[in-house]
Amino acid sequence: MLVEVEKSTPRSQAPKQAQYDLVCIGFGPASLAIAIALHDRAIDARVLYIEKQRSFIWHAGMLLPNARMQISFLKDLATLRDPTSKFTFINYLKSKNRLVAFTNLSTFLPLREEYNDYMSWCASHFEDDVQYGFETTSVKAVDNENGPVETWQITSKNTETNQSNTITARNVVIAIGGKPKIPIAITGLESHIVHSSSYSVAVPQILKATSKPHSIAVVGGGQSSAEIFNDLQSRYPNSAVSLFTGASALKPSDDSPFVNEIFDPERVDDFYHLPPSSRQQSTLSNKATNYGVVRPELLDRLYESMYHQRLHEPDPRKWQFQIVPWREVVGVEKDGERIRLRLKNTSTGETSISDHPFDLAIFGTGYERKGHEKLLESTRGMLQGGKFSVERDYRVKYRIDMVNEGSGVWLQGCCEDTHGLGDTLLSMLAVRGGEMVDSIFGSQAQQRARL
Repeated sequence: MLVEVEKSTPRSQAPKQAQYDLVCIGFGPASLAIAIALHDRAIDARVLYIEKQRSFIWHAGMLLPNARMQISFLKDLATLRDPTSKFTFINYLKSKNRLVAFTNLSTFLPLREEYNDYMSWCASHFEDDVQYGFETTSVKAVDNENGPVETWQITSKNTETNQSNTITARNVVIAIGGKPKIPIAITGLESHIVHSSSYSVAVPQILKATSKPHSIAVVGGGQSSAEIFNDLQSRYPNSAVSLFTGASALKPSDDSPFVNEIFDPERVDDFYHLPPSSRQQSTLSNKATNYGVVRPELLDRLYESMYHQRLHEPDPRKWQFQIVPWREVVGVEKDGERIRLRLKNTSTGETSISDHPFDLAIFGTGYERKGHEKLLESTRGMLQGGKFSVERDYRVKYRIDMVNEGSGVWLQGCCEDTHGLGDTLLSMLAVRGGEMVDSIFGSQAQQRARL
């Protein structure tokens, strides 16, 4: 069995201003899967990854104690594309001398903390190709007097010094992830509002005294909100915690095998070629696999906790931990040193103010995935139809006369409308990473894949 993975060495000692064959903006799981596919196929190319974080970390704010992955470890960054890759989760376990012990757990679902360590281990082998601590601000087409665009100019800034850096590349992948979404105005209330993405980092800084009787609101009915609601009960054991959801109840995710087939990599082809109306219907009908739902085992744990309260106090209004259905948070108001929530009854449409104030509200309300549009704004006039649509291979649809065939921009993690519900999920990345390499490097990649 393959165990140790040699670190990638710099392909060139040229300065950062030199031209690259490929620049990936963002070095999260999607770009990491591309890096692994490039490594596995020994593609001879100059590649740079630009990442605004100071080091690799995946969902730092949700690395909660005992939280498990929602996908099998076999859907790692390599196995489904190439089970013999050095970067499989199994080889990671072997290199850490935990393979036998993990096998004894009899589970396909590693701890989220361990999976983050797996991906960090993978990322550590590409450190020479990553520019950490730089946030990309724009991607522009470089004018070509002789014809279509062949080169892109990428401008980024140092997140500590604000110093700008500009490089060029023939090909660009934008994989910047989502921007945390809070669907209400919170200007002036930032010290009382936290998004779930920064929960375990931000909340201990705001509520420093874990034994004090704080009052905390959790907003949302999905997995993140449920995990936070569960975690708060032990993290702040003397606090009152209320979870607000616009649905009638917390609902289970559908992880059954037949439904789970919608995340099979080969299903992307079928979905992409559906009429737009059929895509929308398919997404809506399968929404229970990923949006506004909670893993059944966590629901069981939460219900048991609620039942324990009922055992000691029959009046739910007096419970320390409460789940409030039919209530959508539509606003926040200041109340002295605390806040009150403006609530909409989703069954009647009536609005009201929360009965009591809160020290903090934590929003598990998802992400916006339109950051690529801002980065590429200067290229909007080159688009087919004026929209940032993509081909099946994730390449942005620029007008044929505008961009050379050997150059282009690819999008990752923001193509759910055309590529299905799995677009933002980890389970697709191993195969998709290989597809990206095939699309960008063409015959060279395919030839290497056959070796």
